[in-house]
Amino acid sequence: MDAERELITRCLNRDPEAEHQFYQWFSNKMFGICKRYGADTLEAEDLLHEGFIRVFYGLPYFRFEGSLEAWVRRTIINSITNQKKKYLKFQAEVELDCVNDEELLCCNILDDLSKDDLCAILNVMPAGYRTVFNLVVIDGYSHSETSSMLGISENASRANLSRAKAWIRNRPILMNKLGLNI
Repeated sequence: MDAERELITRCLNRDPEAEHQFYQWFSNKMFGICKRYGADTLEAEDLLHEGFIRVFYGLPYFRFEGSLEAWVRRTIINSITNQKKKYLKFQAEVELDCVNDEELLCCNILDDLSKDDLCAILNVMPAGYRTVFNLVVIDGYSHSETSSMLGISENASRANLSRAKAWIRNRPILMNKLGLNI
């Protein structure tokens, strides 16, 4: 914790070496998150860089009340969702009657997928579905949190998750190629 405080203090004093060290500590893990949200490596790199800009701007507000890594992760995800909601078009309202209850239940998609398989699927999934799927299924945010982060209704969040799962189920060629039965 003392090493973190010292590094943060040096970063706040605009020490380039400290900023580089800070970036090196977290960039690999955060890039993994960005790869799940980005359509390709270039977009993931852009998301990472934009996220770290927000991290460095927000660093004075870190209160040492939890894990620094968790705070960096949350800041990166918030940056991603802010960027995504500028470009994504979500359906604002969806009647829940048109969504199958079975699809709303959390499926075991992740249980049968390797990290590489999941990235392969997410890379071809439509961006709106991918964003909600990542936030709810992988990152564990509630539909309430997701809707707030993306500026959509909870029903739209649920519908996009349902559609993401249906999208995966309706890609038998992709699933067969990956050797999966979802």
